[in-house]
Amino acid sequence: MPIIVVGSGVAGLRAAIEILENGEKVFLFTKDKLDMCNTDKAQGGVAVVLRKEDTVESHIEDTLSAGAGLCRKEAVEVLVKEGPKRIKELIEWGAQFDKNENGELDFTKEAAHSRNRILHALGDATGHEIERSLLAKLKQYNNNIKIFENRMLVNILVKDNKISTVEFLNTKNRKYETINAKAVILASGGYAAIYKNSTNPPVTMGDGIASAFLAGATVEDMEFVQFHPTALKRYGAPQFLLSESMRGEGAVLINDKGERFMENYHRLKELAPRDVVARSIVFEMKKRSIEKVYLDARPMGAEFVKNRFPTIYNECLKYGLDITKEAIPVAPAAHYTMGGIKTDIYAKTNIDGLFAAGEVACNGVHGANRLASNSILEGLVYGKRAADSALEYSKTINIDTLNIDESNCEECSNIDSMKNKIEEIKEKIWSSLGVVRTIAEMKNVLECASGTFLKYNKKYCCQEGITLRNTALLSALIAYSALERKGSIGAHYCIDTPHAYDNVRHISVNRDDLGDIL
Repeated sequence: MPIIVVGSGVAGLRAAIEILENGEKVFLFTKDKLDMCNTDKAQGGVAVVLRKEDTVESHIEDTLSAGAGLCRKEAVEVLVKEGPKRIKELIEWGAQFDKNENGELDFTKEAAHSRNRILHALGDATGHEIERSLLAKLKQYNNNIKIFENRMLVNILVKDNKISTVEFLNTKNRKYETINAKAVILASGGYAAIYKNSTNPPVTMGDGIASAFLAGATVEDMEFVQFHPTALKRYGAPQFLLSESMRGEGAVLINDKGERFMENYHRLKELAPRDVVARSIVFEMKKRSIEKVYLDARPMGAEFVKNRFPTIYNECLKYGLDITKEAIPVAPAAHYTMGGIKTDIYAKTNIDGLFAAGEVACNGVHGANRLASNSILEGLVYGKRAADSALEYSKTINIDTLNIDESNCEECSNIDSMKNKIEEIKEKIWSSLGVVRTIAEMKNVLECASGTFLKYNKKYCCQEGITLRNTALLSALIAYSALERKGSIGAHYCIDTPHAYDNVRHISVNRDDLGDIL
């Protein structure tokens, strides 16, 4: 009986490889193609202590500081201490990180890091290189792994608080596939794509979190959504992410008058934590009645920009923007979600046999605000830990037969109407649960979202129907958690409660908490 892994980003692939190396079989499910994930799109790099000039203690302290007092120190220590081993084995598997003129690994610095500890690959295509190397490693085990693409996770069925079966929607033939499960690892990513303005690929709609919550899993820290300060803001162009590393290497933020403004908001200027930079940009845009500011890469020099940031340089050129000659129009966009399925440091959830790793999980590593470039490291470290836990648990489960049953579902009578409804919710989430929030707007979102969820919580045979259900549910969870928090901290900023006096607890939510709403 295989172990099921849902998700093909860094956490899912690392988990699958660990299971395969232990001689067990894996069924790997992914919503789209294997490489359609946040990992493949990641630019900046991966934070790891591998330099003599760096220390584990320093990385831990930087992570705790960025997390605004809400990181779980034990989880952070696991991340930082096990990180070097995970990166070294990744290099052994063929990952090609950039090197300096001396042939040594090249480390750069990003916001809120006190040392140069960011490894990068192909200039600004680190995630793509890591995804490539993990997929290459995975192919060595073709006989023991079966890959299911175009499968959308819909429901997790639980009996006596133990994982029982998993339901997927085959988005090609619109059939439900129900599969027996002895252990399931969710690594399906976060929920930043439910926002109108997002740097994420459209697949990251929080399907794993929604399904697990409906099955009885506890979620935590759902109010903490990290907004990347610098996403491309140009008519006709996608919201392409301009890496944190650009500011680490010397790019500066300017307003419409060409003036630097970050010094008016924080002593670290462009290298302040992401939540601070994102809010500062919003405040500057409101102050000047503008819809964008500018990231000026010209101080770095044309040749350096082309060599260090080739992906960004070439992508911007597609839209008529030469970033070596003109400043880049930018604005914040939803980028990373700290909240997710609550787990311990072994990736265990409150449901037996259900494990979670990567952005879908909330183990306390990121607290109220993720430190730049800790996410890929988390996927590697906790992906392996999830596999270890699933392997141990699966030894206690005796299921001799494997069933993959197909079943029909409710036809979607008006897909266009559903698409429009999804876009309406995404617009509302952006305007009311964005960088800056108010109590009244959050209450309105919660009311609207709960009503939409109750109407569309059905077994639809189209991706749009399930997406509508999940988007409504997730927006309700964000709003509920944000309203429960009585002070602003980290990525959650409410102008009605601007003081961070509510910073000693995590907001955990389960189905019973929303019984009167959902």
